[in-house]
Amino acid sequence: MPALPQDKLAALEKRFESVEAALSAGPSADEFVRLSKEYAELEPVVRPIMAYRKLRADFEDAEKLVKSGDKEMAEMAEAEIGELKPRLEQMESEIQILLLPKDAADDKSVILEVRGGTGGDEAALFAGDLLRMYQRYADLNGWKFALMEESPGEMGGYKEVVANISGKGVYAKMKFESGVHRVQRVPATESQGRIHTSAATVAVLPEVEDIDIDIRPEDIRIDTMRSSGAGGQHVNTTDSAVRITHLPSGIVVTASQKSQHQNRATAMKVLQARLFEEQRNARDSARSEARKEQVGSAIAPSASAPITSRRAG
Repeated sequence: MPALPQDKLAALEKRFESVEAALSAGPSADEFVRLSKEYAELEPVVRPIMAYRKLRADFEDAEKLVKSGDKEMAEMAEAEIGELKPRLEQMESEIQILLLPKDAADDKSVILEVRGGTGGDEAALFAGDLLRMYQRYADLNGWKFALMEESPGEMGGYKEVVANISGKGVYAKMKFESGVHRVQRVPATESQGRIHTSAATVAVLPEVEDIDIDIRPEDIRIDTMRSSGAGGQHVNTTDSAVRITHLPSGIVVTASQKSQHQNRATAMKVLQARLFEEQRNARDSARSEARKEQVGSAIAPSASAPITSRRAG
């Protein structure tokens, strides 16, 4: 891993201290608002840097003790180094991420999509485990978690599930979860103790407002259909499920909860998020292509279309 840019860390700490001092000096109302916003942006980055500085100092002190010539102290210091080193590496990794250029969508809430992939019933169970993990993570961060759409697996878990996680900075913390997740384990459905490999896909899309993405009424087709149920009294006897097809892109979104009105709202929210992400990816690809032409690089652009968008046939 590349070394942390110490000059940048120092500059961030210095600016943070300057903003903190300016706030304590009693600025004007307008200046207070501006400084408070900057303080809120700097604090989540600078506090970990300060903790890293302290941990780094403890690590260097332990290294000095190892070379001190005192055998007993050296043994204690080596044990401390063994504990501090992985923590230091983890903090360096976290700070590297914090130093990345800020994404305009970082402060947004998210639409989380989890789909069971290869592995049959075990993949659905794994998708359910992932969803519970994300729900627990949301609880620990004080975010609001709400299921929007679910398609349960026959043995438990989910074939497909969509949830809304709302709160400040959710996308910044969760966007790197997007992709294919795999697990190797002996599933509950296995009678002979064999290890199975199962996969699930995760998509984390920034939740957007109407002002972020404009969907023209003539660009969508809305179909209603009967929701599938578990049988008996649970079967939905009304056409409450909603399928929205975005004609220009071919993206199809469905929602099949009890309320048709709620299903329309849910499907539109997911469609907006998918279109917003697709536009972001297209812009990123265009920038990468432009940069490649300018610098003469042979490296292919890294941006790609979301793996979870379905296309109308």
